[in-house]
Amino acid sequence: MSATVAGRSVSGEGREQHAGAPADGAAVPRRTLVLLFCSLMLAMLLASLNNTLLSSAVPTIVGELRGVEHMSWVITSFILASTIVMPIYGKLSDLFGRRPLLVTAILLFMAGSVIGALAQSIEVLVVARVVQGLGGGGLMILSQAAIADVVPARERGKYMGIMGGVFAFSSVAGPLLGGWLTEGPGWRWVFWFNLPLGLAALLGAIFLLRLPKRRRHDARVDLLGMIVLAAATTAIVLVSIWGGTTLAWNSPVLIALLGAGVLFAALFALVERRASEPIMPLAMFRDRNFVLTTIASLVIGIAMFGVLGYLPTYLQVETGIGAAAAGLLMIPMMGCLLTTSIVTGQIVSRTGRYKLMPLIGTIVLAAGLVGLSFIGVDTPVWVVCVALGVIGTGIGASNQILTLIVQNAFPNAMVGTATAANNYFRQVGATLGSAVVGALFASRLADRLSDRLPADGAVGDTSSFTPLVIAQLPEPIHSIVLEAYNSALLPVYLWIAPLVLLGFVAVLFVVERPLATTVDAERPEDEGHVNSLAVTHPELDGMPATGAVPVTDASARSRAERVGGGKERAVAPRRRPPGRATHRTAGAESERASCGRDAHTAPTRGGADCGGTGGQAPSAREGGRPPRATASERAD
Repeated sequence: MSATVAGRSVSGEGREQHAGAPADGAAVPRRTLVLLFCSLMLAMLLASLNNTLLSSAVPTIVGELRGVEHMSWVITSFILASTIVMPIYGKLSDLFGRRPLLVTAILLFMAGSVIGALAQSIEVLVVARVVQGLGGGGLMILSQAAIADVVPARERGKYMGIMGGVFAFSSVAGPLLGGWLTEGPGWRWVFWFNLPLGLAALLGAIFLLRLPKRRRHDARVDLLGMIVLAAATTAIVLVSIWGGTTLAWNSPVLIALLGAGVLFAALFALVERRASEPIMPLAMFRDRNFVLTTIASLVIGIAMFGVLGYLPTYLQVETGIGAAAAGLLMIPMMGCLLTTSIVTGQIVSRTGRYKLMPLIGTIVLAAGLVGLSFIGVDTPVWVVCVALGVIGTGIGASNQILTLIVQNAFPNAMVGTATAANNYFRQVGATLGSAVVGALFASRLADRLSDRLPADGAVGDTSSFTPLVIAQLPEPIHSIVLEAYNSALLPVYLWIAPLVLLGFVAVLFVVERPLATTVDAERPEDEGHVNSLAVTHPELDGMPATGAVPVTDASARSRAERVGGGKERAVAPRRRPPGRATHRTAGAESERASCGRDAHTAPTRGGADCGGTGGQAPSAREGGRPPRATASERAD
């Protein structure tokens, strides 16, 4: 037998599903789910492949467009735009649905690709990258949030693992494909290449992305919050990118930017406290798991992009190989990341246990960074590849599982917002990681070269050193430069390892809440814009439908609705003081009937309006038994 609670079917075993959903808890049939997942993978591939494609083409592009002095903006503009819009996409998708926002993001990205392909100046190219960033910032976020709309958290791990593998694939295939396009048809095809891929993603989003409808006609968009967040993010990202490279750390401009970032961040917190639909609700930061996983994601981002940003160049210098071959040497890292991401996702889906994975991942990542820091000039290349493989294994065991933990901490109506906020801080961490490692590397390299190279200037301007120039230097100058590169960069990773251990400590205090086995079917418009807590008990079978009790605490919802250990079982309601009943009793129904209230309307304060105090349903142990519904009641 089963009772219907708030438009959902609750089985006698306590399993809850949306009315009309398949009995296995999945929101869509498997064939439809596979097609939907493929369309999301195309969107993720479009975003992740773009930057790696461009990395091989940037030197050629800026040379042809005569904009070498603006080369950094080709990358910076995309990072800045995509970081700013991440939280915006997440919140708007919670309010108005994933598909319209995903279609918008794909169209923006394709428009930016067309502008870039037709660019005749570096300024137009930078504009194109901004437009691409406005679309790219939504592609990853919306793909991760959309899968949460149709796949329960318990099953979502295996899908998230495959999504994490897309980035690993792009990191290897992108530079190779970008180099081939640049040397063959020309660098403009790096942008034209996005159009067929974008068109496939667009068609998939339109025709395959069948998600639950989600529209809030009365929602007030937090425009002021968007503006203030954009200002704060711009200041923070520019400080991290320019600090120690374009501008000195004590530069008045950099200090002013830093002050502006702090000021706008404080102002953003004040704005969000007053907003009816905040872009980044401050209530999220009261959730323990969200805060801890965000800290872990940030430090992992620092380590990951600190390695990806500078190790390929180091490998070119130390081994004398070309850029494409150096990219191939990163395959162990990305291959291990891909494999581990998929395997850990499968393990989480089968066992329902997830906390151990990022704990192991952060330890392995820290060990890989320590091993990398002790590599010397004469160390065989295969040892470097082993260290990179260890680093990839640690990242693969952590990244996507941390996103899953964040999604599991909030109801479906907040999944987009929470996922976007987590990715936002991860992106900021990635930017900071690249900036910090780059600044330390540049300053340490300059000091070592000035100390060890002859003072007569026979080697020329060291700031113009490229891997090709260094490979042609005579001995002993060549060996001195190699040693300087090695001692300037690799020990920095030893300093990052304790930061990764901070992520381990953060994950250590994560509360391993049971993963939901069904998709949360509430919509923001239901129950007066609050989530509904559906409580089931074996003794309630056969009782008439009565609605649901509004509960605003997400953690209370997860405690009541979620199941653990992979077994579906009823979750008995917690006892509460009189006047704060969590479910209706037969006596409460009688009180409402005597007061002339609709029995399908949730009572306030357990019937206190009628002078009653509410209470708990008598349990079988106490000898009580709820009356069975009559035929007329069941018909109602």
